[in-house]
Amino acid sequence: MPRLLALVVVAGTVGVNPPLAKSAEPLHVRIDAIIDAKAKAENAAVAAPADDAEFLRRAYLDFAGTIPPVSVTRAFLSDTSASKREKLIESLLNSPTYATHMADLFNVALMERLGDSPEWSKYLRESFAKNKPYDQMVREMLRANSKDTNNVGASFWISKRLENYGQNPVDYSALTRDVGRLFLGKNFQCCECHDHLFIDDYKQQHFQGLHTFFKNTFLSKGVVAEKLTTEKHPFASVFTKIQMTTGPSLPGMMMIDIPMFAKGMEFVTPPDRKTNEPGVPKFSTLQAISEQLPTAKNTDFTRNAVNRIWFAVMGRGLVHPLDLHHSRNPASHPELLTLLADEFASHKFDIKWLLGELALTKTYQRSSVVVAGKDTPDARLFAVALEKRLSADQLLNAMLTATENDAKVADTLRPKFVKAFANQAREPEDEIAPSLKGALFVLHDAAVLELVNSKPGNLVERVAKLDDAAATDELYLAVLSRKPTETERAAVAKLLAKHTDKRAEAVGRVAWALLASMEFGVNH
Repeated sequence: MPRLLALVVVAGTVGVNPPLAKSAEPLHVRIDAIIDAKAKAENAAVAAPADDAEFLRRAYLDFAGTIPPVSVTRAFLSDTSASKREKLIESLLNSPTYATHMADLFNVALMERLGDSPEWSKYLRESFAKNKPYDQMVREMLRANSKDTNNVGASFWISKRLENYGQNPVDYSALTRDVGRLFLGKNFQCCECHDHLFIDDYKQQHFQGLHTFFKNTFLSKGVVAEKLTTEKHPFASVFTKIQMTTGPSLPGMMMIDIPMFAKGMEFVTPPDRKTNEPGVPKFSTLQAISEQLPTAKNTDFTRNAVNRIWFAVMGRGLVHPLDLHHSRNPASHPELLTLLADEFASHKFDIKWLLGELALTKTYQRSSVVVAGKDTPDARLFAVALEKRLSADQLLNAMLTATENDAKVADTLRPKFVKAFANQAREPEDEIAPSLKGALFVLHDAAVLELVNSKPGNLVERVAKLDDAAATDELYLAVLSRKPTETERAAVAKLLAKHTDKRAEAVGRVAWALLASMEFGVNH
């Protein structure tokens, strides 16, 4: 069956130590040396480079959050210059769409569909537009200082997690787990009441020390505030019953001393009972964690950061799952994880620089097609490009780009796409997960079907005026960013020939089938 008619909808081991390339070489060259050495050691068949169409679509989705306009696709495929890929990467990273897509990407990664805020979205967009260092962004999120007028939206990361509903208490445990998972790459969920039963590296002390940073935070008029922290936090294992205490502390780092102040001298700004202002303590645990966690010397932070960025680009983490860094789940390429972390820190946590280096690698630019006659290599080797699910935002943006409809409808459609394709709150969107809900949405939702109706200036209206051969080429270039195969050309010609009296409707049906295909719904 031709791909045209497919209606399937998207909804370690320690590595060998290869001879590393000289440190003077660019990072992308050193990355490839490590990846290729491990693939060779394990006799994995390395895929050929992606063709121009596959690379173009991949780069646009990864760095612009949508597929390329058909005019760009046509020009790129006809360009014979040797440097066109490097130029494309540079142009995408310096385009305004880069900041918009990075804001969407990091919103999903850091909030995990817990909620949205205009101020938070603005904060992310402006941060990426300015190429703000990642350590600074995390510092601002953890500090949650709403009085910092330049970064008001940053406090949403914590303030949303401090909300409570009805008689339900604030879920401080979930906040603690999220800090560990998303900023340190360690899921301490099972360590609240005792040491982890299966992961020796994860201790109850780790959870409780992290929890101590947040247990005295609360919302006051929607703003993050803090009560005084004057003594260590008590806890005990449900198994040993031994009473212990901890001050604020991060895994593997020194416990922070809790300073003592004379009575009446504990606040920089004392609470005001008349106005219900909570006051500002001299010792702020949020200030403490914002200064201690996102630093170059905190290897948990640096390795988690580059592992998540690698995942966003390559489709799988060097450590996977992303929030289970521990000795029994080592990185697929430990020396590469260390290299990326060190280089990221030495380049002042410059996300755009790191993305550019990853995009230049042969690893990123491989085909997703397995070498003929060879077994599919283990995904952890990155010998073949891995298919990645498109986020709800990418799917919507790509459909609007492909069908050449007015982008103004995005605000109306976005909630529908999120409902149909996004995961539940706190579920990482890290795997391809086709669903009946997503399939039915694309197949039957009136707003989606409207995109493939003929309207002045849109794809269907324009293509319906072309002859069969030109129409087929244009549809495939616009929707799938590639030219059709001969089999696909014949299938489309046969369909259009049956409906000469309803040509625009027939063209729309072809466009709809392409939009509903698995090929459209994943990034190859």
